[in-house]
Amino acid sequence: MRPLAGLTVLLTLFITGCVSMTPEERRALDSQTCSSYGFRRGTDAFANCLLNLDLDRRAASRAQFEQMQFNTPLILYDNRYRYYRHRRW
Repeated sequence: MRPLAGLTVLLTLFITGCVSMTPEERRALDSQTCSSYGFRRGTDAFANCLLNLDLDRRAASRAQFEQMQFNTPLILYDNRYRYYRHRRW
């Protein structure tokens, strides 16, 4: 019974470690990044740096979403499933 309890604790720790950042934490981290690049707070260059970091993050998120193949049909047969992919010749 002890291995099951240990596994439960490890699984709980793993799941709690997957918490995303709050917008305030993300903004603070982005501000630190732009400051480390040499931009001063309150300037247009600092605001552009923050904007570029946000745009890069959104572009990466879109690219990751497009890589997921949600529109691939799922074929069920004989209690097994396979994804059908149309081959282009």
